[in-house]
Amino acid sequence: MKRLTSVLIVFSLVFYAMSADAQKMKMTTGSDLSFLKGQTQIMVKYSYNNMTVGKLSESAYLEKRSGELEKDEAGRGENWKKSWVSDRERRFEPKFEELLNKVLEKKGVVIGAQYTNAEYVIEVQTSWTEPGYYVGISSRPAFISGKIIFTKAGDPSKELAVIEFVKAPGNSMMATWDTGERIKESYAKLGKTLGGFMIKKKAF
Repeated sequence: MKRLTSVLIVFSLVFYAMSADAQKMKMTTGSDLSFLKGQTQIMVKYSYNNMTVGKLSESAYLEKRSGELEKDEAGRGENWKKSWVSDRERRFEPKFEELLNKVLEKKGVVIGAQYTNAEYVIEVQTSWTEPGYYVGISSRPAFISGKIIFTKAGDPSKELAVIEFVKAPGNSMMATWDTGERIKESYAKLGKTLGGFMIKKKAF
């Protein structure tokens, strides 16, 4: 039993190490982000429309998971379902902006949902979420995939640039039972990676 436990722990650590490099980011529309030069504020907004969770639609996943939790404890499933949505504005989006701005602060630019008068807008579209799991001796981080679309304010139909991100990992070494905490770390990784990618693509 001790040997099995040791093997599972080693496997989990290796998986975390491998997942650190799992994220892929590439520009699918446009060649660079030089149109952002001179900007000091950029607005960001978020979309989760038609998102899948694992291999299920979001609605199917919510019903399945909340039903499982409801069987364990009355009311737990409904509370979890509410947190699934509220965690976006309360945890995921602020963490994404925090890590993105930490990378970009040396460039004199800030990005956030509050900059409604900014000339340019970034829309983060999450199309897939893998919540991951944690069962003590074994765990799997969360992952998110989607697109980041750059437009000029007032002209959302014209996409100036599109960046596709695949499997941004929630690599917290502090394993947690909290689904929201795991997913939050995916948005942290996405924000940090996007900041470096924007600099690489001549944004500032």
